[in-house]
Amino acid sequence: MNPVYDQPFSFANGATLRNRIVMAPMTTWSGDDNGRQTAGELAYYDARAGGVGMLITGTTYTVPSGRGFSGQYYGGDDSFIPGLTEFAKIIKRQGAKAVLQIFHAGKQSTPELSGNDVVSASEVASERPGSVKPRALTDAEIETIITSFGEATRRAIVAGFDGVEIHGANGYLIQQFFSPYSNQRTDRWGGSLEARARFPLAIADVVLDAAKKHADKTFIVGYRFSPEETKTPGITLDDSLYLIDRLTEKPLTYLHASLNRFDQTVQRDKNDRRIVGQVIHQQIKGRMPLIGVGGVKVADDLQRAFAAGYELVAVGRALIAEPQWVQKARAGEKIVPFLAKEDCAKQIVPEKMFGKLVEMFPDAVAK
Repeated sequence: MNPVYDQPFSFANGATLRNRIVMAPMTTWSGDDNGRQTAGELAYYDARAGGVGMLITGTTYTVPSGRGFSGQYYGGDDSFIPGLTEFAKIIKRQGAKAVLQIFHAGKQSTPELSGNDVVSASEVASERPGSVKPRALTDAEIETIITSFGEATRRAIVAGFDGVEIHGANGYLIQQFFSPYSNQRTDRWGGSLEARARFPLAIADVVLDAAKKHADKTFIVGYRFSPEETKTPGITLDDSLYLIDRLTEKPLTYLHASLNRFDQTVQRDKNDRRIVGQVIHQQIKGRMPLIGVGGVKVADDLQRAFAAGYELVAVGRALIAEPQWVQKARAGEKIVPFLAKEDCAKQIVPEKMFGKLVEMFPDAVAK
């Protein structure tokens, strides 16, 4: 009998994955300067789509102010649909489900990339070195951004993607609205926990509405979130459990917990040894599947992640180092979960991506 990770998995909406392994969404920094995919980036995805059941792309911004990275792709205009169509075909042709991740960087954007307009829920600067103080979005601008997520979803559907993932994690704009640290508004978009959740929930609603209008029932809509913030005041696990309850009231397909490790314990209280993913899983109460991510490097890690209770497990940096990671895990072959610069061409990793890995994620490259 095949191990659990190599068995098909069906979502409640009827979409079926050939296995339970997901390629985690990771920025490549390798698109062109105009928001389109390059041949090198498409080759990178093509090399990794052959083994996973579902592949979630790196972030796609939906309005110009939402751009967070160089070489990032854009989904805010119909003229980009042809490029997105080729992108979806590359991922899907070997049997993986293609999911386009959509987001807005908020205060984590940089002026030269976002048209010299860095925006957020409130005028609270990012903790990133060299960041600028953002401008608080107006009510009208908030509504425009919400609408843009629905339009980006429509474009993903037209382009042939099997789904979209709403990126409400990692300190980007959606999380900035939910966080009491970065959201100090006193209007309907801030203040109470319920008011801070209004923006994330409105994004979910408009994406789901677009899917209902333009796609069939098997179109996948996921939501990624960061369960906690270590800063004070910041998002607590209890805050996230409230948001989970609200999200699971909606016809989303899955939730995706953004974690450093699939088995990490509560961060805000070092005396609390509960495993965050298990707490979340208990809160969901089987209403939809949960994707776990973080720290899966070799096949044994994958087995432990599924034993922790996740329905699906995402593999990130290890798939950068080894495009055939799933196939090697299945065959019991040795996996080297680190990437050396001299292996970039063989492992089909864009040069720009390797440079960023060295800078931002040194544990992902060979010493």
